[in-house]
Amino acid sequence: MSSSAVKPLPSSPPPAPPPAYAPPSCYETFENRLSTFESRLCTFFENRLSTFFESRLCTFFENRLSTFFESRLCTFFESRLVLIPVGGFVLLGLLFAAIFGVRDPEFAVSSACVTGFNLSAQQQQLSASFDLNLTVHSPNRWSRIFYEHGITSMLYASYILSEKTLAPFDQGAGETTVIRVRLAVLGKYINSDVVRGIESDRGRGDGAVGFNVRVFSVIRFQSGTRWSPMSVNCNDVLIGFGNGTNEATTGYLLGSAPKKCVVTSNYV
Repeated sequence: MSSSAVKPLPSSPPPAPPPAYAPPSCYETFENRLSTFESRLCTFFENRLSTFFESRLCTFFENRLSTFFESRLCTFFESRLVLIPVGGFVLLGLLFAAIFGVRDPEFAVSSACVTGFNLSAQQQQLSASFDLNLTVHSPNRWSRIFYEHGITSMLYASYILSEKTLAPFDQGAGETTVIRVRLAVLGKYINSDVVRGIESDRGRGDGAVGFNVRVFSVIRFQSGTRWSPMSVNCNDVLIGFGNGTNEATTGYLLGSAPKKCVVTSNYV
């Protein structure tokens, strides 16, 4: 038996892959809306947060700056307002003191003359007459000055040669008084240092001897009730005996007159 060849069956094509899943169109619409909602929600919160923080920050800094500048301005003007009346009171006080306050009197030696000057070096004795004109001026505008218990002294260095008591007197405001004082010394013993100093001064070319004049008194102003001590120092009052020898007996005030004095008191 002849076997006939078996013909193979024709091969079938491979099955086609299943089609990709395609969501329905309603899903696409939902996703689009969801993304849109998310973006709007983000925008909403971003706007709200930014507005919130911006407003808070602006308010914070505005309050701080306004408080800072207000406090500084208030402090500035308050200090100025306090200084204005204080300065006014100080100015009024100075003005009152200048007009109604009291000041020490002014003393000066306007003229001086020495006559009968005789110095014995061996016996250490001095005889002389000192004639002084003291000018006293009151610089006060309103108050009168009263002088009592006055003493005038003539000295060489710190050694007292002669003293004299002054009569009490008084001065009106702005007045000038000239006090004439004669201090005499007759055969007064003086120490050897004073003798050598006077002889050395008289032996110079102009024969100038430097004396010191002292005035002590107690004073009272009309505007007050208490008495206060006053001292007047007229230093280095030069008396020129002229010939540069120890024989001259008369001398006069040298330099510019009046010779101003220094006044010290516990009243002013």
